[in-house]
Formats: sequence, C-alpha cells, structure tokens
Amino acid sequence: MKMRPTYIDNEDKARLAVEAWKSEAADAQVRHLQLAIESLELGRMYYEQKGREKGAGRMKRCIVLLKQRCDELEK
Repeated sequence: MKMRPTYIDNEDKARLAVEAWKSEAADAQVRHLQLAIESLELGRMYYEQKGREKGAGRMKRCIVLLKQRCDELEK
C-alpha cells in the first residue's frame, strides 16, 4: 500500500506517518523518513530565522520522532 505524501507539522502527524509507513518495506520506510526529516529540517531553519521558537521546537520534536524510527530500522 502506497501512502500519499504527508505534511508533518506536529508530533501527532509524525506518529501517524510512522504508523502508516510501517506497512511498507523497511527500505521504503527509511526513504520516507529521510525525506520527511529533510523537509522538517528546512522548516525548523525557517522558523529559527523568523525567530519563531515554538515552531522550531515543534519541528525539532518531529525530527526526533522520525529519527528514532529510522534508527530502529537501520539496526
């Protein structure tokens, strides 16, 4: 089952994306996670430049959740 692109902007959506991607092969999951992490890192940098610490913090927490799953898959 292919998942449509997901816009992740909070921890709940990050968890939902991880759960949805679990039905795919490990390499596909890692690819999804890496792309999402890259996107969130760009978002975090944007928020930091604008001085929006709440937004930057939210992006960072999402990144941590996705990286944890990525680490689990790469073990």
